[in-house]
Amino acid sequence: MADILIMSSSATKKQIDNVIKKVKNLGFNVHISKGAEKTIIGIIGDTRGISDETFKILPGVAEVISILKEYKLASREFHPADTLIKVGNVEIGRNTLTIIAGPCSVESKAQLLKTAEFIKRCGGKILRGGAFKPRTSPYSFSGLGFEGLKILKDVKEQTGLAVITEVLSPEDVDGTMEVADILQIGARNMFNYRLLQKVGQVDKPVLLKRAFSATINEFLNCAEYILKEGNRKVILCERGIRSFDSTFTRNTLDLSAVAVLKKETHLPVFVDPSHGTGRRDLVIPMSKASIAAGADGLMIEVHPKPEEALSDGFQSLSLEMFARLMKDIFPVVKVIGKKL
Repeated sequence: MADILIMSSSATKKQIDNVIKKVKNLGFNVHISKGAEKTIIGIIGDTRGISDETFKILPGVAEVISILKEYKLASREFHPADTLIKVGNVEIGRNTLTIIAGPCSVESKAQLLKTAEFIKRCGGKILRGGAFKPRTSPYSFSGLGFEGLKILKDVKEQTGLAVITEVLSPEDVDGTMEVADILQIGARNMFNYRLLQKVGQVDKPVLLKRAFSATINEFLNCAEYILKEGNRKVILCERGIRSFDSTFTRNTLDLSAVAVLKKETHLPVFVDPSHGTGRRDLVIPMSKASIAAGADGLMIEVHPKPEEALSDGFQSLSLEMFARLMKDIFPVVKVIGKKL
């Protein structure tokens, strides 16, 4: 079972091309990573029926490595270095702590613009806002739809902030891409494989949220669906899981998952402490804890008047609280050697 072929430093272009041709002739796709001295060829597909000797005998092959994990493309064995994703001039991953902030739902242009301008002044880099909102109750506000997308586009043009918004179905992707710089797959859609495959075929970063009861293995396999289709710009987001105690918090924010994901995968890992706790008074302390655990970014719900929000007002920070959050997390960011 071969998964990674490391070519020798002296391998010629012809030898590398011959190995790639051999892999494709066997029915697999390839992922090529060229370093200063060596070329690494990743084999994409189920290689359990292929002997390592099939590739070891090929001229130019220095080493054959097998990956036992199901999530090959997401694994650190396949890609040892941290992935860096760029959205315009915004860097996501590695040595940067990126802040995504904004209201749960786009309610009006005035609401979104006021929030966006404040977030930008405080150092936030990416504006969040839901145009299409999957809700537990069919009677809850489910977003402004295409009108919400138009508002996001207008505010994006006025502020220069990058925009992230959620897509609910494969049919929504093409239209949403015209506005969004990052596509979000919400917790309720983590197992929507057709949607995962669709966003895997586009040239836009995708933020994938962990489902309420998903294991880390399931979470990474869903990321693998996106990666397998060719989209390497995947961001993982821990947003809390359901546990036996729902008295004090909406969900249980699993910060151990952050440390595990940083060890298992090269993909950037974000934390959403707003959904993770469901309480605005816990967002700041859990944000600091998330950064200390190794998170590459935070997704924070912010609203000018949380008490009047049409969705998730109870977990949304006011503008003043967001300013305090940005001030309070700075020492933690500095201590762990990252930059805002």
